[in-house]
Amino acid sequence: MSLEQFMLRAWYEGHAWLKLLRPLSMLYRAVAVRRRRSYLSDPAVSWKPPVPLIVVGNITLGGTGKTPMTIWLIEHFQRRGFSPGVISRGYGAAPPSLPWLIDAALDTSEQVGDEPLLVARRCNVPVVIDPDRSRAARQLLAQRNVDLIISDDGLQHYRMGRTLELALIDAARGLGNARCLPEGPLREPAERLDSVDFVIRNGAEFDRPDGFAMQLRPAALVNLLTGERCSIESWPHGREISAVAGIGNPSRFFDTLKGLSFSPREYAFGDHADYNADSFAGLDAALPVIMTEKDAVKCIGFAQASWWYLAVDAELSDAFAGALDARLGAAY
Repeated sequence: MSLEQFMLRAWYEGHAWLKLLRPLSMLYRAVAVRRRRSYLSDPAVSWKPPVPLIVVGNITLGGTGKTPMTIWLIEHFQRRGFSPGVISRGYGAAPPSLPWLIDAALDTSEQVGDEPLLVARRCNVPVVIDPDRSRAARQLLAQRNVDLIISDDGLQHYRMGRTLELALIDAARGLGNARCLPEGPLREPAERLDSVDFVIRNGAEFDRPDGFAMQLRPAALVNLLTGERCSIESWPHGREISAVAGIGNPSRFFDTLKGLSFSPREYAFGDHADYNADSFAGLDAALPVIMTEKDAVKCIGFAQASWWYLAVDAELSDAFAGALDARLGAAY
C-alpha cells in the first residue's frame, strides 16, 4: 500500500491516531481561509477571462470524478452551440514549454498528463496545460476560437476568476472525517461548499437539496491496440479478469466491474501512476486485462492484444442541466 492509499484509508475510515495531526490541521485550515479571503477582498489580483469559465473541482483529496464531469460539460455545451476549450494543471506533465496546447495525435501522457490527454483525445477540443491556470486560459483564447472555458480542477486557484464553480464529492465516502489536511482529506473547510454554485455527488442515485446526483455509466469495452468496441453484454473472454486502476479511488472501479458480473483480480496503483511494461509483470498472462480509460492513455505504447479499458459516461439529471444553463445565462 502506498503512502497515498494509506492516508486515504485513514481519513475515510476515521482512524483515531489522526488526532495527533490536529495542530497542523488547524494551521492549514487557518491559512486556507485567510488565503481565500485575501483574494476575495481584492478582485484586482484575479484575472477573469472575457468568456464564461466554469471550474470543476473538489475540496477533498482522492478521486471524485472531475474528468467525467468535464467531459459531460463539454458535450452538453457543444449541443447548445458553444465551442468550449479546457485548461488543466497537467499533473506530472513535462511539456517542452508552458503553457502547452496539447496535440492529441502526437503528445504522450508523460508530456502532458493522463487526464488532459484523455479529454483532448475523447472530445476533440483544445486543451491547454499550465499550473498557472490564468496563463493557460490566456493561451487558449489566443490560439483557439473558444467561447467557453472549462477548468479541470482549479477550485483553489483563486488567481483565476471564474463564472461558475462546481464541486464534486464522492457520495459513498463523503468528506471523510471532515478535517483539513493533514488530519483529514480536505483542501478547504467543509463550509466552502456553501459558496459554490453546484455540488455534485458522484455515485448518488437521486438529486437532493445538498447536491445533484451523478452516475458513471459503463458504456463499452475498448481494446487498447485495435480500438475495437465491445458491448459489456457480449464480452467473449470469460468473467475472470485482471483489473487495473491507477485513480484516486480504485475500489470504485473494482466495484463497478463486480456489478457487471466480472470476477476481478484487483491491482491498485497510485493516482496518476507512471506505467511501463514491467508495471504489469505480476499479472496473470492467461487473463484479459480491463483498466480505466485514464490508465489506458498511458499504456497504449506497450499494450497487449488482451488489454481493454472500460469507457464510462457521466449521467446527470435534466434538472441539473436546466439549473446549470439558467445560472450561466444569468451570469452572462
